[in-house]
Amino acid sequence: MSQTIWISRHGNRLDFVDPDWFTRAERPYDPPLSEDGVVQARELGARLKSESIAHIFASPFLRTVQTAHEVASILDLPLKLEAGLCEWLNPDWMPAMPERESLDNLATKYPRIDRNYVSAIAPEYPENEAMIMQRTAEIARHLAANYSEDILIVGHGASVVGTTAGLLQENPNIKATFCCLVKLVKFGADWKMELNGDTSHLSQKETKIRFN
Repeated sequence: MSQTIWISRHGNRLDFVDPDWFTRAERPYDPPLSEDGVVQARELGARLKSESIAHIFASPFLRTVQTAHEVASILDLPLKLEAGLCEWLNPDWMPAMPERESLDNLATKYPRIDRNYVSAIAPEYPENEAMIMQRTAEIARHLAANYSEDILIVGHGASVVGTTAGLLQENPNIKATFCCLVKLVKFGADWKMELNGDTSHLSQKETKIRFN
């Protein structure tokens, strides 16, 4: 049997809509979704409802958790938080490892989170571009090898590019916009890309790509 891996980026983030939020936020490097980002996440879930997805994995950052939880609610599936999919820990973007909400707090707010899942990779700050590409490639291959059913990965711009490249064993040009979809299907030992950054399911699309 072939396996399909779907890869998506989170929806629009609050600090992109309200830049002043950053200056007053308790955790400025872990923004939530904006209102339109929530709509994008729900449209992503509606697009995937008829697919045979059995597992959902997401970065533990708030915007990816919220996106994946909307999808998980529509698909009636649990949600596994995988740190290997987290934001690029780029020192040009953040001065230290960004503070995030605890697993307990997240699981209380987003009850589809699987508290028993343990991340396969624990990223360390800081990371350069080669490191983030290696990390996300490694986690993509790990998930594909350990879960034989169809899965959905929800990450960040770098996660979308890195996980796709890690499975294809090449560097495709991915337009990793908000709640886009990459579809990878395994034929024998090889992965083929059937969708590249598809946004046909979205009513509100990103016009200016910001990578994180």
